[in-house]
Amino acid sequence: MNTKPIVALDFPGEKEVFQFLNHFNESIFVKIGMELYLQEGPSIVQKVKEQGHDIFLDLKLHDIPNTVKSAMKGLARLGVDLVNVHAAGGIEMMRGALEGLEAGTPAGKKRAKIIAVTQLTSTTEEQMNQQQKISLTLLDSVLHYASITKEAGLDGVVCSVHEAGQIAESCGQEFLRVTPGIRLPGGEAHDQKRIATPDGARKGGSSFIVVGRAITGADDPLAAYKKVCELWEEK
Repeated sequence: MNTKPIVALDFPGEKEVFQFLNHFNESIFVKIGMELYLQEGPSIVQKVKEQGHDIFLDLKLHDIPNTVKSAMKGLARLGVDLVNVHAAGGIEMMRGALEGLEAGTPAGKKRAKIIAVTQLTSTTEEQMNQQQKISLTLLDSVLHYASITKEAGLDGVVCSVHEAGQIAESCGQEFLRVTPGIRLPGGEAHDQKRIATPDGARKGGSSFIVVGRAITGADDPLAAYKKVCELWEEK
């Protein structure tokens, strides 16, 4: 799977997506989230795929196990590269998601990687303690969710850079750590709380980084993308 930075296509519709993608003369790894998917439907996945881009379909499924299994079976037919669920749905739900993904993958095709969201990067420890009534530290909550995700047989988790290294230690280097909340040095945090720069993510143990407005909101998106790649890949 392409290990380039994943660019979040957080746009309201198809027109804006392809205006943005026209800046690139190469295939890139992109994220299609709920906003875009719900506005445009599965066709946006097909159209982006036709341009040769890898896709992380970020729908964060969270429902009863059978519903998630059936939904994932349908999503598998779209031919995306990475999908996700919420770890809070539990081991049975995550196993169902994996079963659905495997069942729905067309014969001869490689199934998408599947990861689980631990705690959103917009969540603070205070929020988690008070609103979710989870009395652990944020780190312990994330590590717990990572452990049950691995037990369920999934390929990795969504976490912040701040937990990535310890997840690698406890779950293994091959267990994916996909980290949003990435900003260029000096960039705005926006609605994210647990953020990092691309080179900070590399040093912190991320397997993949997800970058949104630092690229999509830049005056020169291609230059911003190249800068992110440079910082991410720097040895």
